[in-house]
Amino acid sequence: MDIYETDPEFAERFAYFLQNEVLQEPGQQLDSKTRYMAIFAALMGCQAEGAYREVLAEALDSGLSPIAVKETVYQATDYLGYGKMLPFLHRTNELLSERGVPLPLKGQATTTLDDRLEKGVQIQAVIFGEQMKEAWKAGPINRWLAANCFGDYYTRTGLSLAQRELITFCFLMAQGGCEPQLTAHAKGNMDIGNDKDFLMRVISQCLPYIGYPRSLNAIACINRAEKEMQEVK
Repeated sequence: MDIYETDPEFAERFAYFLQNEVLQEPGQQLDSKTRYMAIFAALMGCQAEGAYREVLAEALDSGLSPIAVKETVYQATDYLGYGKMLPFLHRTNELLSERGVPLPLKGQATTTLDDRLEKGVQIQAVIFGEQMKEAWKAGPINRWLAANCFGDYYTRTGLSLAQRELITFCFLMAQGGCEPQLTAHAKGNMDIGNDKDFLMRVISQCLPYIGYPRSLNAIACINRAEKEMQEVK
């Protein structure tokens, strides 16, 4: 059903807020592709499957590539879990098939089962510092984090490293309850060029879809990350 017919007052106010305030606020805009990438990563984070399909169609229409979309969905596995990612993979495949996009898409892997740990550790060190070169030795989960999360996903082509950190920030921001990890990835984003101003714009564009509490928590995490980075300097 069309909410403009069933819920006209709500639809009018939400559309006004989104289109006339959020999208038009001076200093809060993002380029179209980045905005859509952030929003549909956030929608996966908060498990908003219905809104995801609507926004994904808009994202593809804006020029976001099917590969960028699928890479975002794949990476959600490590931050949301397979159980929460899978419905979004199905929705994505359905929509791409409806649009005549041949599946599977071209592979983007750059690691093998033999070198994924080594290359994952290298990526962790780039984002979080040289201490990560030893962190994987702390136990099996730390080793899996390096080999699976970073070695299997962050090393893939299709998205830049900065884009991968952006979507990770959005996954964590939107699902809530991950504030220590969100603070760490706010630092990671800022260390590789996604500065505070950029992250604040990301929050602004995602807010209509994830609500005020998680948006305010994300702002607090960014401020905490910035303070901790300044203390280290």
